[in-house]
Amino acid sequence: MMRRIAVLDAPSNLGLRPPTATSVPGCAKAPGALRDHDLLARLRARDAGCLTPPRYDPGDWRPGDGVCHAREISDYSVALADRIGSIIDRGEFPLVLGGDCSILLGSALAMHRLGEAVGGRIGLVFVDGHSDFRHPGNASYVGAAAGEDLALVTGRGQADLAAIEGRRPYFRDIDVVVLGIRAQDEYRLDLQAAGIVTRPVPALRAEGAARTAQWAHEQLADCAGYWVHIDVDVLDPAVMPAVDAPDPGGIAFAELEILLAGLVDTPHCLGVELTVFDPDYDPDGAYAAEIVNTVVAGLAPVSAPEAVPPRLLPGPSSTRSVRPGNGRSAARVVPPRGAVDADRPTEPGPSAAAAPAGLKRVGLSGAAVAAGLEPVVPLGAAVAAGLEPVVPLGAAVAAGLEPVAASSAELEPVGPPAAAGPGLLRRNPLAMTEPSADRDSDLDRDPDRDPDRDRDRDCDPDRDRDPDPDRDSGSDSDLSAPEDGTAHPSAGIA
Repeated sequence: MMRRIAVLDAPSNLGLRPPTATSVPGCAKAPGALRDHDLLARLRARDAGCLTPPRYDPGDWRPGDGVCHAREISDYSVALADRIGSIIDRGEFPLVLGGDCSILLGSALAMHRLGEAVGGRIGLVFVDGHSDFRHPGNASYVGAAAGEDLALVTGRGQADLAAIEGRRPYFRDIDVVVLGIRAQDEYRLDLQAAGIVTRPVPALRAEGAARTAQWAHEQLADCAGYWVHIDVDVLDPAVMPAVDAPDPGGIAFAELEILLAGLVDTPHCLGVELTVFDPDYDPDGAYAAEIVNTVVAGLAPVSAPEAVPPRLLPGPSSTRSVRPGNGRSAARVVPPRGAVDADRPTEPGPSAAAAPAGLKRVGLSGAAVAAGLEPVVPLGAAVAAGLEPVVPLGAAVAAGLEPVAASSAELEPVGPPAAAGPGLLRRNPLAMTEPSADRDSDLDRDPDRDPDRDRDRDCDPDRDRDPDPDRDSGSDSDLSAPEDGTAHPSAGIA
């Protein structure tokens, strides 16, 4: 039984500060821009509508006033949680299109309600270029919820956002996995002290996107299910500059596709949200098209005919051992791809000649995670990464083929090296190869934009910074305007 995807628009920009004194953040336009590239038709998804956010109006907010738009964000989060809950109740897979990262509060509230209903905990896989972990305990002041969302959903911050409906925290620290932050992230030590496990970009690239997804599964083995948050600024600005706070050192589209496919290729993944894409920085729609291509291929395991419907796990099993150091239960060891279980009998299958034309006779995907096996790279991700397509388990059985383990030669690529330049991050329809000279830099799409604009996400107003007035990052500065009423100064409110 396949899982139908339901696409819900959540075009809230309430968690960001205005780019200038007279403008509003453009990420509210993201759902429409993505739909314009046939996202719903290509996903064969149900249109779950749009949850219209309250008016964006920072008013006379100043540092020390707490999170801007707090009441509006709280009300919107309750309504968003209701909509997400109704989608899950229908047995569908929600894809929520933000909007800024403050929509995570609505998703988190929905997950906490669900966990309470099933008597288990729901986890969070947080895929983001920044930790968004600023809170009153580590910053001089807070202001923009989109730079504080992970802190808020783990119970840190003002109660009207961190404890909606008296639920606090929405996610426990040990039930959160952070992927894709930069190695120099400002709050990385705070995450470590809290017991939140992370895999920054260098480690993610060294291990590979598919194995990182499997590692995330294992970290959340004690959870009944998990939600996936994806901020597209996890991508390197060389390939995705259309975000409010671009930061170099990100991943490639092909890596995000493989990572997403691995995260959703299990019935325990309950839904995905996509945030922070800003069409104001994508005048020709090229970046929107890339995002749609990545999402469609990455969600292929959800909508494939052999996909398994959502299933919540029972409470923690007493058979799991405790991993030393952070109190998190260790999951059963999953054999690496290429390993063969000597204790598992196999039946002889038909000859390779029976394989459908153009497909290789290799197994294990779809429901593999539910069975405790490592999934193979799905078809869309394989093509994007230049790999040979494999036959999913369901298709192999239908064709009378014997599923076999992948050989060591079929390991997924770990991507370009950590020191790779922007050129190696670009997507090629068939392989991730170095681009030609005529596509030397995607940043050339807009010659007026300065690639060296400020990316500092520190909230200490006394910290030295060098903001670029032409692109005042919408999520990484405070909401107050300078005396002359021009652009807002950068002060690290992401």
